[in-house]
Amino acid sequence: MRKILYHGSLEIISTPMYGQGKVYNDYGQGFYCTESLELAKEWSCAEREDGYVNQYEMDETGLLILNLMEKHYSVLHWLAILMKYRKIRLSSAVMKRGREWLLEHFLPDVDGYDVVIGYRADDSYFSFARAFVNNEISLEQLSYAMRLGKYRAESGTKNPMVIVSTASPYKFTKDVMTALDEKYADGDAFALMKEMEKVSGVAIPAPIRGIETRKIRHKNVCEKDGIADFVKGWLL
Repeated sequence: MRKILYHGSLEIISTPMYGQGKVYNDYGQGFYCTESLELAKEWSCAEREDGYVNQYEMDETGLLILNLMEKHYSVLHWLAILMKYRKIRLSSAVMKRGREWLLEHFLPDVDGYDVVIGYRADDSYFSFARAFVNNEISLEQLSYAMRLGKYRAESGTKNPMVIVSTASPYKFTKDVMTALDEKYADGDAFALMKEMEKVSGVAIPAPIRGIETRKIRHKNVCEKDGIADFVKGWLL
């Protein structure tokens, strides 16, 4: 089976090479890609500079693939890998014991695999992972927050691999905060953004900070069944 993959970068990378990435990424050192062209475009300009989207074709034939999306794996297996490779400040004895427990009971043996497919953690999700290890939220709450973000698959591998990233929990503030505590159920979505920033310790992303005060540019509304006619009327 062949897959088309994309890699966003400030450089043109004709041939993917293992061993040049950061060692503290989600799955350690690897060449990270995505099946989403739009996501790769975002990654290519992550530092507010013009970048490039590199396109590759990966033949999975003969590759050893660890797919953490399969049913016999859980979010705890992904979290154990995250605890191993990502830099995390263990600010309490509870967090230290939690990390040790995850590594002992849920860390998959990734040695020997060419491709690892799993979840992609942005900084917002990483804050929820820290909260779980620190016994501040339950496994059910962590899993629910992850699902609300509509995370998709990411891979880390010694060969070209598949990565698809998440949407930020800041786009679903009321749902995520209510999952953590029912007291937020009736809260204002914009006010909850600030509360999420305080609770998680992760800054509100710059593109949506202060969004409640910005001018509304598009006010047209149409029903789902009328989208085609609406677009035609707008174009013609």
